[in-house]
Amino acid sequence: MCLAVPGRIISITGDEPLLRTGKVSFGGIVKEVSLAYVPEANVGDYVIVHVGFAISRLDEEEAEQVFEYLRQMDELRELEENPA
Repeated sequence: MCLAVPGRIISITGDEPLLRTGKVSFGGIVKEVSLAYVPEANVGDYVIVHVGFAISRLDEEEAEQVFEYLRQMDELRELEENPA
């Protein structure tokens, strides 16, 4: 199942809005995502990420609440690295 998951931006690379990427932490799991759809996002902001794209910003309280719901439903396995 594909889910949109909240995460916190920990770094941003690139100056052009359509080419900006960021490292986003999902409860300690860090992934590189496109920030093209959220040009206003900055380091420290929380974003909703779906299939590698940050699609909106949200506040920290809402992000933590959604993350806790996903933990309770055991839906965070998709974020884990698959061992080769």
